[in-house]
Amino acid sequence: MFKAVNLKKLLISLLIPFLAALLAQTLSGDIKSVYQSLNQPPGSPPALVFPVVWAILYLLMGLSLYIISISRAPQQKKSFSYIVFGTGLLFNLFWPILFFRFGLLNFSAVWLGVLILLIALNIFAFCRIKKAPGIMLLPYLIWCLFALYLNIGAAVLN
Repeated sequence: MFKAVNLKKLLISLLIPFLAALLAQTLSGDIKSVYQSLNQPPGSPPALVFPVVWAILYLLMGLSLYIISISRAPQQKKSFSYIVFGTGLLFNLFWPILFFRFGLLNFSAVWLGVLILLIALNIFAFCRIKKAPGIMLLPYLIWCLFALYLNIGAAVLN
């Protein structure tokens, strides 16, 4: 049957990625203006798509973190998963700052490549505990792969 929801863990798990997103947005400057000023590669979505997609991704990240936090996995596995998740979240936090605030288009592409590797490792670590939270991170991986294409395209075209 269904387990009772641990509301405190759920709220903390959801707040972690959303607070990181808020901090990144605050420190990144005028993202929309910078995005619109850049020459974009083919297939670039309109700026209004990004906040919607990221809200969904942060929700999935928080929910997957919650599932790991309430799992009965050994603490060692959970701790490793938390470290990978947190490291990836830090890389995620700094990417828009590097790209939009500082205009480091080439460096941010490399940074995003490392983030993608961290997301893949995060998926693996979560799947070792429980498959569902790992699978929930697949859209995040796919979106960041698309973002890498956009980042490289912007770097080449600008």
